[in-house]
Amino acid sequence: MWGCVSSNETDDSSDHRLCQDLGLILSLSSLFYLVVCFPIGLYYNTLVVTVNLCNKVSMTMPDVYFVNIAIAGLVLNMVAPVQLLGPSYNHWATWDFNNEVYITLLILFNISSLVIMYSTTLLSLDYYIERALPRTYMSSVYNTKHVCGFIWGGAVLTSFSSLLFYVCNHVSTKIIECSKMQNKEAADAIMMFIGYVVPAIAVFYALVLILRIRKESTPLDQDSGRLDPSVHRLLLVSVGVQFALWTPYYATLLVHMLSGIQGRHLHGQHLRTYYFVRGLSKLLAFSSSFAMPLMYRHMNKSFSRKLRRLLNKLHCGKQGCSQERSPEQQVVT
Repeated sequence: MWGCVSSNETDDSSDHRLCQDLGLILSLSSLFYLVVCFPIGLYYNTLVVTVNLCNKVSMTMPDVYFVNIAIAGLVLNMVAPVQLLGPSYNHWATWDFNNEVYITLLILFNISSLVIMYSTTLLSLDYYIERALPRTYMSSVYNTKHVCGFIWGGAVLTSFSSLLFYVCNHVSTKIIECSKMQNKEAADAIMMFIGYVVPAIAVFYALVLILRIRKESTPLDQDSGRLDPSVHRLLLVSVGVQFALWTPYYATLLVHMLSGIQGRHLHGQHLRTYYFVRGLSKLLAFSSSFAMPLMYRHMNKSFSRKLRRLLNKLHCGKQGCSQERSPEQQVVT
């Protein structure tokens, strides 16, 4: 919980004032996110999911991954208001919640973070496969949909492995089994390794392969079945933004984990500074829920075409527009 009431009465007045200022900055940042970023993220994530699901026939492999990321973004949108209006982020907390709600929010946050990171990672790897071996259907839409299902299943299983440590860290020590597992550092280590280190290595490897194959000009580069060139730019920007927004959060996990392992727990001003940095880093992580669909909306050339098609379909109703029916039939033919 954020607050300066835990400070000792002997604390210097300047330290107490700094603590109040940090809390005010965190509160204002949280309110700014809720007023500006939250509605934008909710709108664009819903738009990305709706437009693509209504145009399943024209979906490509990157579209499936970005829909998966948008669904995870909607989960983050659901978690963000509950956390940011709570006492940990806001001087003017709307409510407080118990350990059960805290653990539930933590599970949803961890699952969303894993889905987002691994969707970005596998998008990089599948993009390389599509560049190197076009028309092999190894990275087809059908296979990608199944891969996204496995991503959610793996994220849930991974979250439950660390969930045991978090639960036992918040329940009574009278339970013998849990008293032996009250180690939050172990849970942070699991999330740090599986949620950040592994995707970072895989993305770096995929980008190296992609850059290498782009330098090699082959007859396949003129293949009409290859992905749109704009996908490469969208991929690079997405990877950069994702890691820029999530790295601070995992860095705070690393600091907490190392301080716990070394037995040097943070106290006083260092502890308050850590809580402040952790709060801001989590705000950056929440920001990925509106940054990704916003980039996808404006950098994907086919999305505007799909959106117009959906709007025309809604405008014309069930009977459809006679002006658009003949071109579509010609394309099918």
